[in-house]
Amino acid sequence: MSTLKLLDQLLKSGTDLLNDKAQGSRPKGGDGGGLSGLLSGKAGAALGGGALGMLLGSKKTRKLGGKVLTYGGLAALGLVAYKAYGNWQRNNDQGAQGEPRTIDRLPEAQVELHSRAILKALIGAAKADGHVDDRERQLIDAEMARLSQDRQLLGWVDGELRKPVDPAEVAREASTPEMAAEMYLASLLVVDEENFMERSYLTELARQLKLSPALETELRGQLAQAEQQYA
Repeated sequence: MSTLKLLDQLLKSGTDLLNDKAQGSRPKGGDGGGLSGLLSGKAGAALGGGALGMLLGSKKTRKLGGKVLTYGGLAALGLVAYKAYGNWQRNNDQGAQGEPRTIDRLPEAQVELHSRAILKALIGAAKADGHVDDRERQLIDAEMARLSQDRQLLGWVDGELRKPVDPAEVAREASTPEMAAEMYLASLLVVDEENFMERSYLTELARQLKLSPALETELRGQLAQAEQQYA
């Protein structure tokens, strides 16, 4: 299985649970909001999202931001990044760079590179509060093994989980400005900015990715607009 397919399945795995919520069958109370709650339930376990659900643990992720990803998957993330990057180009005299080459507009070989960078960013952000212990890693490994038989890919994921939290190391995966925008956007959807450690991680990641404050603002703004579509 490619990183693209694995990541897209993980992101979309909360769709059935969202539909249950819309029909009023979701239990009230608890910390079930956001990407964490969506991917740790029955739909997540069925499609391998249980692995990502365990990775995110009790994180209070963006409630509506989670909907953007679970309904649209990787294409939705790419579209948000495309709109934000395009606006930033036009507003900052960067139009000569041409149309943004985000993950939703790339040939297959380049999509795989972007997918791995985004998954790396997602894992890095999920570890920002330091909550993933050895037992959780074993459970995540078991869930990932159920989803994919690609030993090389599974070994890479396991290696990322075991690395210390390091936004600079994560940022080095970004080989294009568009990839940096996608990685920041994925991280923004995962972190709890009310948590000091996670907020600090996101700030440092943006610095290491060399995102301009204007582009960061555009990414946040486009995400907010996308969230309104799923409210």
